[in-house]
Amino acid sequence: MLSHNDIWNAIDAIAERHGLSASALARLAGLDATAFNKSKRVSKDGRERWPSTESVAKVLEATGESFDGFLSGGGAFVQMQATNALRSFVPLLGLAQAGSGGFFDSAGFPAGQGWDEVQLPSAGDEGNYALEVTGDSMLPLYRDGDIIVVSPTAQVRRGDRVVARTRGGEVLVKVLHRQTANLVELHSLNPAHPPRVIEMKDVEWIGRIVWASQ
Repeated sequence: MLSHNDIWNAIDAIAERHGLSASALARLAGLDATAFNKSKRVSKDGRERWPSTESVAKVLEATGESFDGFLSGGGAFVQMQATNALRSFVPLLGLAQAGSGGFFDSAGFPAGQGWDEVQLPSAGDEGNYALEVTGDSMLPLYRDGDIIVVSPTAQVRRGDRVVARTRGGEVLVKVLHRQTANLVELHSLNPAHPPRVIEMKDVEWIGRIVWASQ
C-alpha cells in the first residue's frame, strides 16, 4: 500500500529526474505552480493532503514517465536528495510584476501562474521567494538586477531590510524604520529617496529580506 509520503516522494523524484523543482513540475503539467508545494501537503489542522489522480496523470503525460517509474520513484528520492543537497530553487518574479494582482495570496506567499525560478545555494524556509530588484532606491546595497530572497514568515524588526506591498499594488524594497499599530515608516538607503510613511490599513503585507545576491 502506498503511503502519503510515498506518493509525494514519487512526485519529487520525477521533478528531480527532470531537473525541475516541484513548482516547475506543476507548471509543466498545466497545474497551479503551488499545487505540489510542501505547504500544500498537510492542512493547517494536520490532515494529510493527497494529490489527485488527475494531477498524477498530467505529470506522467507531461514528463513521459511510466506509472511503474512513478511507483518506484519514492525510494529513489532519498538518494537523489542526498546527491542534490545543495540544490534548491525558489520562485522568482520581477519587482515590477510584483505589484500586479494574482502573484501573492493575502499573507504574502507566492501564488498563481507567471513565476519563474532561480537556483540558490539555499532556499531556506518553505514559502520563501525571490524578486529581481529594479530601481535605485536601495543603492548602494541593492543594484538593478540583484536578486533578493523574501521570507513571508520571518519576524520583522526595526532595521530589517524588507519588501512591503500596499493594498494599492505598490511594492517597496526598503528598511523598516518604525512600525506601530497605525503606521509604518520605511526608509531607503539612497538619500535621494525620501522616507515613506504608510497607514497600516493600507499595507497588505511586509516580508523580511533574508538573502541577496551581491
